[in-house]
Amino acid sequence: MAASFTSSLSSTFSSLSLRRFSLLPTHQLPNSLSLPKPLNFPSIRAQSTDIDTTYFDNVDPDEITTFDPPEKPEDFIPPPSFDDGPQESEDEIAAAYEELYGPAYSGVSVLGNDVYVMDSKVKKTTSFGKIKKDKVRDGFDERVVQVRRVTKVVKGGKQLHFRAVVVVGDKKGQVGVGVGKAKEVVAAVQKSATNARRNIITVPMTKYLTFPHRADGDYGAAKVMLRPASPGTGVIAGGAVRIVLEMAGVENALGKQLGSNNALNNARATVVAVQQMRQFSEVARDRGIPMEELWK
Repeated sequence: MAASFTSSLSSTFSSLSLRRFSLLPTHQLPNSLSLPKPLNFPSIRAQSTDIDTTYFDNVDPDEITTFDPPEKPEDFIPPPSFDDGPQESEDEIAAAYEELYGPAYSGVSVLGNDVYVMDSKVKKTTSFGKIKKDKVRDGFDERVVQVRRVTKVVKGGKQLHFRAVVVVGDKKGQVGVGVGKAKEVVAAVQKSATNARRNIITVPMTKYLTFPHRADGDYGAAKVMLRPASPGTGVIAGGAVRIVLEMAGVENALGKQLGSNNALNNARATVVAVQQMRQFSEVARDRGIPMEELWK
């Protein structure tokens, strides 16, 4: 054990002596000690001998040089100044703007373009970059019956949506009821209008714009009673029943809600009652008898 301790001490002293002698110049080191030879790395400047740098040998970095522009040719004509040209009129500016971007928002076209027709490549956008849909022009009018806020309970909480009930009709005997849901009121109305156009029915009417006969309809807990009326009576009904009859073009009728006050169910009950009505000519044709014999 003593021998191992002695060998460790000797190795420690030898390393310390090497560190002490390494700080001395090379000619003052003992003969028994020698430092490793330095490594010779190739110089980067020596390798780049193909670059010509003779131009910079005669350049003085402290010398102040002045810019000496070339002489102008004899036939040189300076360009006119921007302010010296003729001033453009407001019509010329508007025409150039319209040629680039289309008719202005003022609705006045200088070039004679239609301000109500936009290029198909140009997208109409509203806020947040959403594409704005044009109103469908198919002869049907839209009436919003009800807009309600509905919630759906999910695992993370409640999801808020809007449900819209819309009635569409051409006031010539065509009417439809639709419902749609969306996160925004406008989108819900558009969805419900599209759904209503898919459920168009024909309302049978006489020449006095009333029903040919009485009818009752129910949908869920809602019950609706419809009765024909004499000319000049008008539409005596309330709620969703009145809207459905007005959009269908009925001008003289009686209506009554007998059950639930739910607007959607009452509108659909009105549609069910209307679908049960038939024209006198249709009944006579089905029976195979002339129309005059129906009242015998």
